[in-house]
Order: sequence, then C-alpha cells, then structure tokens
Amino acid sequence: MRLLCEDEMNEQQIIDGCKKQDRNAQKALYEKYSRVMYGVCLRYCSDAESAKDLLQDGFIKIFANIQSFQDKGSFEGWMKRIFINQALENLRKDKKLIQTTDDLQNYSDMIDESTDESMYKIPESELLKMIYELPKGYSTVFNLYAIENYSHKQIAEMLDVTESTSRSQYVRARQILQEKVKKYIKENL
Repeated sequence: MRLLCEDEMNEQQIIDGCKKQDRNAQKALYEKYSRVMYGVCLRYCSDAESAKDLLQDGFIKIFANIQSFQDKGSFEGWMKRIFINQALENLRKDKKLIQTTDDLQNYSDMIDESTDESMYKIPESELLKMIYELPKGYSTVFNLYAIENYSHKQIAEMLDVTESTSRSQYVRARQILQEKVKKYIKENL
C-alpha cells in the first residue's frame, strides 16, 4: 500500500491520519491550517512572538485531543475553538482579562454607526494594530463578539463575567476604535 504525501491528502485523510498519530498527516494538518490559525492567534496576542507560542500550544492541543473530534460540524471551526480557548486560558493565567463588572445603560446610544463605513477604507493591518492597542479585556471581548460572532451570553460564560460586563467592554472597545479610525482617516485619507 502506497503512503500518501501531505499534499495528496484530503481533510478527512488528514484527520484520520492524525488520529493514528501519523507524522505526515500531522505535518499536512499544520501546513493546511497554520496560516489561518495564526491569524486567530494574532487577534488575541499583543505581539507576533506570543502569537507563535499560542500557535504552537494550540497545535499541541489539537494533536492531543483530535480523538475527540467526532466528524460533526466544521473541523476548522473545532480547531478555531481550541485556539480561542487556549488564548483565553493564557490571558487568564496572565490575569489580563476583564476585572470590571459595571453596567452601561442604553449602551446602543453610545455607538456611532457612521464610523463603520469608514473602516472599509483602512488597511486591515491598521485595523488589527488598532485592536491590538486596546486594553486586553476590551480586545478580547471585541474579538469574540465582532469577529468570532459569539453572543454576549457565551462570552460571559467563557470569561466568567456578567453579560453586562461583556456588553460594556464591547461598547468601550468600539468607542476607542471609532476614535482611532476617525483619527486615522483624518491623518491618512
């Protein structure tokens, strides 16, 4: 029986190979998904070195827990969840997550929707930089809500905070980002 090269394997063959701890399959999995997962890591880390460490930790967890993937739903989504959980675990260890529990009343009134269209004119790298510059709690909630599409209820459970804290952190993140976007547009566009 001929062994398949990494570039000849489809996703199911890669998963099956990884479940058997086949090094070629593990290499193929890394090569196929490392770029996407590195992007996820960058959203939760303040620098490239931390993101690389998180990428390494995430793949170690993937390889250690791949037996638990039941071929239900998206494999990439399953992996992304592991990377996000690893990032949140690292943030908890560093005690950089949300400490506040205050509630903002009528938070939707505080969001300037007109800024959103301007964001399309800004390079993605600049937007990512703006998000990185947010306080860690704000950027974490912003990433989970705006990018990963988790609800405030899910975020509250993941971060062990109240839903109102998640909402207020998101609103504050948006306010800061809107100011940064306005400043960038004024100075560069």
